[in-house]
Amino acid sequence: MSSFKDLRIVDNFYQTSSYFPMPTILVSTIDDEGNTSIGSYSLCFPYYVAGKDYYAMLLECRNSSNTAQHLLQRPKCALNFIPNNKKFFKEAVRLGFPGDTPKEKMSKLLFHLEEGLAQDGHRPMVVSESFQVFECTWVSALEDAFECKAGELEGYRPPYKEFNGITSKFGAHFILRIDKIIMKEKYHQAIIDGVKSKSFPKIPVDYGYRDNTHFWYSDSTKYHSEQVPAPKEIDIKTVRYAADRSDPDIHFTDEACKRLAKVPRIFLKAALDGCVKWAKKNNVTTIDLAQLDIINDKRNKEKK
Repeated sequence: MSSFKDLRIVDNFYQTSSYFPMPTILVSTIDDEGNTSIGSYSLCFPYYVAGKDYYAMLLECRNSSNTAQHLLQRPKCALNFIPNNKKFFKEAVRLGFPGDTPKEKMSKLLFHLEEGLAQDGHRPMVVSESFQVFECTWVSALEDAFECKAGELEGYRPPYKEFNGITSKFGAHFILRIDKIIMKEKYHQAIIDGVKSKSFPKIPVDYGYRDNTHFWYSDSTKYHSEQVPAPKEIDIKTVRYAADRSDPDIHFTDEACKRLAKVPRIFLKAALDGCVKWAKKNNVTTIDLAQLDIINDKRNKEKK
């Protein structure tokens, strides 16, 4: 006999039919008067994370919300990640409750606002209390989502988009290209230097609207690390075979191949392709240990 019980799946299953941890994010957009407006969201997750020419987040929301209506007209927004603070979470709950106009909500705003760092036209301001902010642009070209227009507050009629724009009578999905990730100095430096348990920001983990009267969340108070298993080294002959076929103009030394043998097999081709791309860009024809050191250090140098 199973140790589990079957629970009926209903609307908003992530909070009514399950326990699902989510982020707490304040989405700032531009209202019809050109001012910054803020709404609270938890259904916001990484979408494009690798292999494309840009990175993106996915935001899911009611299509009648202030945020959705603003994005349908003006594609710039900012995802503000707030730290754990009871006053901040209470304010996030207020900002997420439907009914008030942007002007009414913003007139009582607890948070402070400042300009972000993206400099490509008029953008909403960001929340100063955030530990990090993603400045984004809605990619309305995907699935021709630009065809979706603002103004239908009582529910949209079909046809609906599958994954970007108006996706149901009351729902919307927005694929948001990440233009900039900005963060406070303390956490920025921690990523550059190497994150330790004390380096993590204290963040609220949201479990949503569960019992018709409360939003539930938990504190993050202590972080624990677990050692990643040591990768099995690839046979040096396998690395040499792949390296020799990665590009006829780029040679890998035996020492370089031996070091690359520590790369998990599934990532070997990507690692070799990255080395080749770097070599061609820098007019290098032989990749040895010194060149690998430069390539490995490239990411940290770019962050700095």
